[in-house]
Amino acid sequence: MIPASRIPRPFLGQGLKFPLEVVDGKLAVSRGEAKIAEAIRFLLSTAKGERVMRAALGCGLHDLVFAPGNTQTDVFVADAVRETLVNNEPRIDVLDIDVERPPEEPHLLLIRITYRIRANNALTNLVYPFFVTEGVAS
Repeated sequence: MIPASRIPRPFLGQGLKFPLEVVDGKLAVSRGEAKIAEAIRFLLSTAKGERVMRAALGCGLHDLVFAPGNTQTDVFVADAVRETLVNNEPRIDVLDIDVERPPEEPHLLLIRITYRIRANNALTNLVYPFFVTEGVAS
């Protein structure tokens, strides 16, 4: 029996794995749902203006690294993530974004993204950890 991850699904996309990996002397390839999840991680980990010739690509999360740890910052994070995914990932519909701060780790934001893959209506989610360090006056 062929595992689901090996079944060809060209309508979901395929390409080089992110981050790049070498397997048996060749660059690893990613397909299907895994490729979409990698694209989401790529978009969220890229700062706006970081990519040459694609200044609008990326997410505004990096602008909030030293933001205070409050509800307003959480709303800004959720809005930045939603805007990035809606504008740059046409294969999905963003259903919900939830930002959580674990009490034991005040400098960590867990961004839970629930989305539907348009091509096959599969519902899935992804948790993106984002580390925030609050700016402190000296």
